Amino acid sequence: MGITEIAGLVLLGVAVIICYFAWRRVRLLREGGVHVALRSQFDDRGRGWHLGVGHYRGDSFAWFRVLSLGSRPDQLISRDGLEIDARREPTGPEAYAMPVGATVLRCRSGSGEVEIAMGPDALTGFLSWLEASPPGRSIPWAS
Repeated sequence: MGITEIAGLVLLGVAVIICYFAWRRVRLLREGGVHVALRSQFDDRGRGWHLGVGHYRGDSFAWFRVLSLGSRPDQLISRDGLEIDARREPTGPEAYAMPVGATVLRCRSGSGEVEIAMGPDALTGFLSWLEASPPGRSIPWAS
């Protein structure tokens, strides 16, 4: 097998992986997903953001990283006990890793803290989902 055939197989493999990422993203969005950036390790320089697709699953918000081969969510955020600590606009260095017109929410729950960045439409849906908890549950969040 020559170098050109090996290079062709490598390029074919890369093309298959890129097609898989694109197919997975489109499938998640068609199933009711929204563009969301998320970070769980905080950095003052704006690092640590990962683009993904969020999907509502009952009392959980499932987040799938865009560049992941796995079929399971990379992070599950439970509505129960979720609190929004702060809301802010993205800073200059971190704006590249977020949806257009995003707002950053710093959230706290029993599993730790996370920052979520989403556009205006997705933010409205997220806040509505958070408010729509079943009767009898308190909603400790700040808007």
